[in-house]
Amino acid sequence: QVQLVESGGGLVQAGGSLRLSCAASGRTVSSLAMGWFRQAPGKEREFVAAIRWSGGHTYYADSVKGRFTISRDNAKNTVYLQMNSLKPEDTAVYYCAADIHARLTTASRDFENWGQGTQVTVSS
Repeated sequence: QVQLVESGGGLVQAGGSLRLSCAASGRTVSSLAMGWFRQAPGKEREFVAAIRWSGGHTYYADSVKGRFTISRDNAKNTVYLQMNSLKPEDTAVYYCAADIHARLTTASRDFENWGQGTQVTVSS
């Protein structure tokens, strides 16, 4: 079991930036893959970005490629999502998730552990 705690959400104007953090505990993080997902009101949860902790391989949704960056801090067992050039359509609750099998996958069903979510609101 992996415990995940997100932070860093908030309200920002279009074109601005935010950095989300996800602190992981309860399992050796080097064996994990971590992902960020988001869910807007009335929409399904969608994949945003993922990183395999060991090796740092990353993968992004086309909608955020070039604007968002996922990274990890080994010393802090924390994964970050740096979000730049934010758009109103990026407004959603953002969730951190962990895959104990370390697959670099975009499917939410492959992630066994989830954080509580953090709200990101981008005003136009």
